[in-house]
Amino acid sequence: MSTQLQQPSAVERQLYTAQVLRSIFLSEQTKHLKLAVEDLDEFHFTPGQFVSIKQPKPDGKEHTRAYSIASAPRTNATFDLCLNRVDSGFLSNWLCDLEEGATVKFHGPHGLFTLREPHKDAVFIATGTGIAPIRGMLHWLFERQERNRDHQYWLVFGTRYEHSLYYRDEFEQIVRDNPNFHYVPTLSRGGDRWAGCRGYVQDHVREIVAGRSDMQAYICGLHQMVDANRKLLKEVLGWDRKRIVFERYD
Repeated sequence: MSTQLQQPSAVERQLYTAQVLRSIFLSEQTKHLKLAVEDLDEFHFTPGQFVSIKQPKPDGKEHTRAYSIASAPRTNATFDLCLNRVDSGFLSNWLCDLEEGATVKFHGPHGLFTLREPHKDAVFIATGTGIAPIRGMLHWLFERQERNRDHQYWLVFGTRYEHSLYYRDEFEQIVRDNPNFHYVPTLSRGGDRWAGCRGYVQDHVREIVAGRSDMQAYICGLHQMVDANRKLLKEVLGWDRKRIVFERYD
C-alpha cells in the first residue's frame, strides 16, 4: 500500500538497500513483495509502520514514495509490501515490475499508525491495499497468545470483488486457530454466489460496536472510507477520538 504521509527530516534518513526475494500477484493489479534488507541481521520496526522507497525519475530527479509494511517483524531482516499498479504510478508500477533479485533503496521505518497500549477489544477496518499495515498488526497480535489473551478482535475488510480479498486464507486460518478473532469480509459488487456480507464496511462496523465505547478502532484505506468510519464512531456513537487510530493513503 502506498501512503501519502509526511516524510521525516533528512537527519533521520539512513538509506538501506533491500533485495526482492519474492514477487507474486494477489490480483491482476496487486502485487505482494517480500524483501530482505542487506547487511542487517534483523530489521526492527513496529507493526503498522511504513518505509519510504527512493527511485530516480527519467528526468534525473529522485522520486520517493511511502509504502506501509505488510508484515510483522521477523527474526531476520525481511519485510513485506502490498501495492497496486496504477495508471500514473511511476514508482508503484516500477516496483510491481521488479523481478526477484532486484534491489531497492529505502529509509525507515516511520509512522505512528501502530497498536496502542494497553490493548483493548478492537475492530480493524480496511479497504483494498489498506489491509497492508493491518495484516502486520494482526500477525503480530496472534503470534503469541499473551498478546491477544482476554480480548476480542474483528477485521472488517471491504473490497469490490471476491478475488480482491487479499490474504483471505491467512485470516481464515487465524479464525480457525483463535476463537477471539472474527473475520468479516464484505463486497460491494459480490456476485450471486457470494454468501457473505455486502455493502459498505461502516454498516458492519456499526453492528459490531453497537452499545460499546470501550473498544479501539484501527482504520486504513481511502479517505472517503476512513472519514465515514471516523464520523460514525465519533459523532454518531460518541467514541473518544483517542480510541480511533487511522491512516489514509490518498
